[in-house]
Amino acid sequence: MIDKNKDNQKEGRILIVDDNLANVKLLERVLSLSGYAGMRTVTDPREVLGIYVEYKPEIILLDINMPHLDGFQVLEQLKEARKDDYFSVIMITAQSEPANRMRALDLGVNDFIGKPFDTTEVLMRIRNMLQIRKLHQQVLEQNRHLENRVEERTRELLDLQIELLTRLARAAEFRDDDTGNHIVRIGRYVSALAKLTGDTGRSCEHAGYASMMHDIGKIGIPDDILMKPGPLTDSEWELMKTHTDIGGDILSNSTHDIIRLGEAVARSHHEWWNGTGYPDSLSGEEIPTIGRIVAICDVFDALLSTRPYKKPWHLDVTLETIRRKSGTQFDPDLVAKFLDNSKIFIDIWQSFQDKEID
Repeated sequence: MIDKNKDNQKEGRILIVDDNLANVKLLERVLSLSGYAGMRTVTDPREVLGIYVEYKPEIILLDINMPHLDGFQVLEQLKEARKDDYFSVIMITAQSEPANRMRALDLGVNDFIGKPFDTTEVLMRIRNMLQIRKLHQQVLEQNRHLENRVEERTRELLDLQIELLTRLARAAEFRDDDTGNHIVRIGRYVSALAKLTGDTGRSCEHAGYASMMHDIGKIGIPDDILMKPGPLTDSEWELMKTHTDIGGDILSNSTHDIIRLGEAVARSHHEWWNGTGYPDSLSGEEIPTIGRIVAICDVFDALLSTRPYKKPWHLDVTLETIRRKSGTQFDPDLVAKFLDNSKIFIDIWQSFQDKEID
């Protein structure tokens, strides 16, 4: 019966480094007779680094006393070059001083063989090092597999979280918008504006999904107020304003980043830069960045949309209104980024609108 593990060990890539050609030839012959085929040899230590980069040995048999570069200097070069590569170094030396051995171990040596060396001992040490490397590779592969599974599971949980948030947002939106496209547009506006502020990748994605929760609190507003075709009375308006607190309470105390971001959106998207907004009269940078971003995007979309109490505004008037409210209702820096890149937001509006705008 063929021992496959043994065969695999015989295929190990072995680099022999010794300036003494006789030693090199002896080691080469011993290893060859034992079935090792993947060998390279070098007598000039200055060539080791280049051979290492090209050959990627699994084991290096290294002498200490050599001209031009000694074994320690070779080890220093390899230590800088190896990065995450795993290979074993067996140092062949007649030196037995503890200081030299400690220095060698610190530079990455795994084992020592004394000179003159015993061929049986050499073969045994090589076999052991190859077995250790094989186990190391198995552990790395298992770790990669576990990391992939964790990443997959994390993505699955994130996808589930996003789906639930989207469905919850749509449930609230259907009460005062029969298409649901408003929350889709808001998510895309917010992701785009977040990107313009310097956020990248997943941060922009999370901001977009969290922004879809901005009006979740309207679930708690009576239909006769939410759907009223005309202006609200003062008492009705005060009740309408409570949707920010209701939304924040619905999303509060979560341990998930997107939901926590959604809570900040729900509570703060009606705060004004000058402190006259609601519910907490926050001002300036006291308002969470995500709240300031959503504030602009929500007004932009609302002004262009049909509501029970209004017809859609003209695009130019909408943009001018946002410009005019810079520094009062909106963060001036965000307004500048929004208006300087208004085509991005107009394109989103046109891609997901239900009716043509003027």
